Amino acid sequence: MTTELRTAPRDTAPLDTTPLDTVPLAEALWDAVFAGDEYTATGLVQGALDEGYDPECVLLDVIAPVQAKVGEEWAANRMSVAQEHAATAINDRAVAALSTHPAARATIERGRITVACVDGEWHALPARLLAEVLRLRGWRVDYLGAQVPVSHLVAHLHRTGPELVALSSSIATRLPTAHATITACQATGVPVLAGGAAFGPGGRYARLLGADAWAGDARSAADHIAKGPLARPHPGHQQLDDLPHLEDQEYTLVTRTRTTLVRAVLRGLEEAFPAVRQYSDLQRERTAEDLAHIVDFLATALYLDDTDLFTGFLTWTAAILTARGVPAQSLPPALVLLGEELKDFPRARRLLRQGADRLADPFAVPSAPARNHP
Repeated sequence: MTTELRTAPRDTAPLDTTPLDTVPLAEALWDAVFAGDEYTATGLVQGALDEGYDPECVLLDVIAPVQAKVGEEWAANRMSVAQEHAATAINDRAVAALSTHPAARATIERGRITVACVDGEWHALPARLLAEVLRLRGWRVDYLGAQVPVSHLVAHLHRTGPELVALSSSIATRLPTAHATITACQATGVPVLAGGAAFGPGGRYARLLGADAWAGDARSAADHIAKGPLARPHPGHQQLDDLPHLEDQEYTLVTRTRTTLVRAVLRGLEEAFPAVRQYSDLQRERTAEDLAHIVDFLATALYLDDTDLFTGFLTWTAAILTARGVPAQSLPPALVLLGEELKDFPRARRLLRQGADRLADPFAVPSAPARNHP
């Protein structure tokens, strides 16, 4: 069960998620980003502003969809991890080039907002886009970037007293940390607006974890904030108030035994399938990483008590493996072995059975992934 990546020719399908007048610019930016040409990419953005393009439009209708395509190309195995990282860095430089252009200078005439990523979340570009949009709209923004520890974020809130925190996360396995962050921010009296793919379709997990508001993208977040201040949160709110099922300790115990579980399942795969014994060191490393992701998503699904999060991850993983020429049939045996290790965990075993059932559905696994990796 290895996800070793291979570089393949680029897909020339046009970007079709942007308004008509920005399509040529988005196409040109994609070509530059895919080629790793930072100078052309930043020049395109600056040139567009020189020609009168609205800065917010360039951010959200050009750079944002290009970044979304980067994730899609990685998922479809048409970009390597290195290419994806390089492309993301170039898009970040394009945002920086826009932020310093005279057309993007705005007068600060509104209050103060903190924009930060959950600790452990390194996908910072969505938060960066929101921060720049808010600045364009006249807010004073403290953009704290990726992987902000809870204690440091809380200290910042005490020092600066913002009107709200915009908290971003793209990786679902960071949701337990997001929950702790939301609760800690609210304890300071600062409301939290959550955003990012981690919070699920329609922001279902943002509401579950007690966020004061949710927005699906930077534009809707800025519009929501512009409508008026969020109500100050009630003091004394605790995480267990939102998720009483955590009293069974399944999430805590699975998390604590993560390394032991991965080793046990890998050992079981080697005993059951001779081909696994012949894996190279790199293949074994990749397989262990895949197993660790399965355990992490199982733990997160236990935290949220949400079946869809786990089964959705499994079907996404099966599609990723298929795109890389790795048989997805390696997943069900791993689930069986993991269930044997967790025989005293009824919620975990239920999730594993439901995951196996979903993988057995021939219509559940898409032939080509169409979303960014979790």
